[in-house]
Amino acid sequence: MGYIMSELTLPTYQDVEAAAQRIAGFAHKTPVMTSTTVNNEFGAEFFFKCENFQRMGAFKFRGALNALSQLSPEQKKAGVIAFSSGNHAQGIALAAQILNIPATILMPIDSPEVKVAATQGYGAKVIRFDRYTQDREQLCRELAEQNGLTIIPPYDHVDIIAGQGTAAKELFEEVGELDALFVCLGGGGLLSGCALAARALSPNCKVYGVEPEAGNDAQQSFRSGKIVHIATPKTIADGAQTQHIGHYTFELIKQNVDDILTVTDAQLVDRMKFYAERMKIIVEPTGCLSFAAALNMKEQLRGQRVGIIISGGNVDIKRFAELMLA
Repeated sequence: MGYIMSELTLPTYQDVEAAAQRIAGFAHKTPVMTSTTVNNEFGAEFFFKCENFQRMGAFKFRGALNALSQLSPEQKKAGVIAFSSGNHAQGIALAAQILNIPATILMPIDSPEVKVAATQGYGAKVIRFDRYTQDREQLCRELAEQNGLTIIPPYDHVDIIAGQGTAAKELFEEVGELDALFVCLGGGGLLSGCALAARALSPNCKVYGVEPEAGNDAQQSFRSGKIVHIATPKTIADGAQTQHIGHYTFELIKQNVDDILTVTDAQLVDRMKFYAERMKIIVEPTGCLSFAAALNMKEQLRGQRVGIIISGGNVDIKRFAELMLA
């Protein structure tokens, strides 16, 4: 599967289809919600793909299960290692538990405790590190070499990307073609996978990736044509505190995405409140990126059919209350 580009074999929509078959029966087919209030406000038709209702609370379970299910028997026996601020950690931990694979996860010291507890609850061994002073990728490589583990990166991996794309595949199959699709963006796994699905199932759909204004490395990369590295951004969108996008994800984003947009933390809180008050759902800050960007394009979207990928709902309840009362 896949095709060669810059010496990378990139995943294709066929890989997304294969992933959908692999994860069927394990991953939830998450609901698509609508809001009369939103449709009236925008003069458009909005469809919210609620990955906050996915197993372990985020889309990450899709890619994790797709990747782990394709490991060799030897790799499964030895175990896997991953690094994550939370959702990839939980996705890998749950998929590993289902497939009976030992899992070790590197998590930042400042990860939301709810995410750490859930990761450990799925049976994974958690090792903490300081995201501002330690290089998580180097740490991961060292531990993998010492213990013979297979590294499953959070986004720059063909099987991870293909798995994440199943979220948009389900959305298009349920609601039909769209004029615009907004996708939360950290390292680009969800965006690049969803863009593959969009190009196959709704070729005229404009695809937008959305990241925090404080961490706009993907936007800089998209504009400059080369991967830009930044310091770990300070933002409430902990799932998008990436320092750079991946090689696979960058190639796919360049080919299939129309633009990369940014929003402020204040806009994320505003959308969190809207989701809670009007749609009765809990969405983590990172999961609000997509809707916040659509709000900035209200006039442009009038009369259109718009897809919003809500990436997840894993937020510590005390933190959620603080942000709601801010």
